[in-house]
Amino acid sequence: MEPTYTVTAVRNRDELEHILALQQKNLKQALSEEELRAQGFVTVQHDLPALEQMHAMAPSIVAHHDGALVAYALTMPREARALAPVLEPMFALFESLDFRGRPLSDHRFYVMGQICIDRAHRGQGLFDRLYHQHRDHFRDAFDLIVTEVSARNLRSLRAHERVGFETLHTYRDATDEWAVIAWDWAAPRKDEAQLRDASGR
Repeated sequence: MEPTYTVTAVRNRDELEHILALQQKNLKQALSEEELRAQGFVTVQHDLPALEQMHAMAPSIVAHHDGALVAYALTMPREARALAPVLEPMFALFESLDFRGRPLSDHRFYVMGQICIDRAHRGQGLFDRLYHQHRDHFRDAFDLIVTEVSARNLRSLRAHERVGFETLHTYRDATDEWAVIAWDWAAPRKDEAQLRDASGR
């Protein structure tokens, strides 16, 4: 029998604390080189006050299995940029980019602050479900999600491409090469396009 998951918006402080615990287990510095290559990793470390303020602006999305939080996808509105100073260069870069022939800053977007799935629950479709719940929850207020992923994090890049993200820009900083990617909710969904192809429409 396959495991069942509940994917919802964050509801309370306890869930924020569980997000931090899962984050700690998957930080880049907590993993071996082999794990980094095979499993992926997260880079930015948050604290509880920052998560609480982000949650007050817009709730993040989490997945539960048997009452335990096993995955999260952090919502970071542009107004939250001051809560993570390490991300200031990323936000400044976004202000210089174009998307669909217009400045990215003219679009209604928010940033995927981080997405992480507990190792024991990977391969169950949770990555896609977290993102689809984001779209269902926020599509009336936003048109797209923007984020950046380390070029070394091939597992994450492939998963984002599968959902529908496209690369807007690549750059290198002092530590890594990065891909700036966006998921445009106005673009046809891949699963919808496949259904049309299958039906001949």
